[in-house]
Amino acid sequence: MDDCIFCKIGSGELPSTKLYEDDRFLAFLDIQPVSLGHALVIPKEHYQDISQVPEGLLGGLFGLARCLGDETIAETGAAGFNIVVNRGVAAGQVVMHAHVHVIPREPDDGLKHWPKKDIPEEDRERLAAALRDRLG
Repeated sequence: MDDCIFCKIGSGELPSTKLYEDDRFLAFLDIQPVSLGHALVIPKEHYQDISQVPEGLLGGLFGLARCLGDETIAETGAAGFNIVVNRGVAAGQVVMHAHVHVIPREPDDGLKHWPKKDIPEEDRERLAAALRDRLG
C-alpha cells in the first residue's frame, strides 16, 4: 500500500531499528516506546488489521512475537512482557497495518492495566451463548 508507513518500513523505503527480518515478517523497535525494548512485529504484506491476516501467517506472527519477548527478557532482565494487538481505531490502532506490540514489563513500571467493569451475569451469559453459536 503506497501510503502505509509500515509497508514503507518493511520495504526499506523508511528507516527503522530492525531486530529481525525474513521474507514474511519484520520486527523493529517502536519509535514511541512505553518501555525499553518495546517492539513491533509486522507481516511484510499489507493487511489492514489482525482480522485480515491469513491463518497461515498468524502462527508465525505470534511465534516471532513470543520469541522476541523471550529474547528481550534474556537480554534486558525484564520481569515479563505483554503481547498486545489493537484492532480498529476504537481499540487504539493508529497505523492501519496489522501489527503486534511486544512490551517488556517490570512490576513497578507504572503501566496500568484496564480497569475492571461490573458486567451483569445475564449480559455475559447472553453474549457467551451468541458467541458459541457463531463459533460453531
